[in-house]
Amino acid sequence: MAQSILIFNFGTNEEAAQQARHKVDAWKQGFRLGSKMSLKFDRKEPTAKGAGENGAAAERASAEKKAAGKKPGPKAHHEKAEGAAHVRVWVRLDFSEHEKLSHQRWLDRIPTEEPFKSAEAETIRTGDAGLPETAELFDSLD
Repeated sequence: MAQSILIFNFGTNEEAAQQARHKVDAWKQGFRLGSKMSLKFDRKEPTAKGAGENGAAAERASAEKKAAGKKPGPKAHHEKAEGAAHVRVWVRLDFSEHEKLSHQRWLDRIPTEEPFKSAEAETIRTGDAGLPETAELFDSLD
């Protein structure tokens, strides 16, 4: 099997990660890829540094609810991004040996498409030493 895993780090941009999911779903349906292409999310929640910050975060959330009718400024957007989870999208390509050309075309195409272009990418290919550990990690994701 020609198997590769592409890992895209979208940071806190959840919207771009969801666009990537929609794009992969459209490819799977349109090109009848079935289980040859699969996608999983890896979200890492920001860690709280102390109980005092949790109280401050709750106060900030209640203040944001009160100011919901007002137009948010750039500071509000920055604070919202700080509390957001870091999103990584994992795409596994699992083609048979006789489909090497299709496998290579998808490896070349995916990182150049729009939602994936803006993300930091890492590719783990069939011959790489870290593929078994990465594949196991991929299988453990929800």
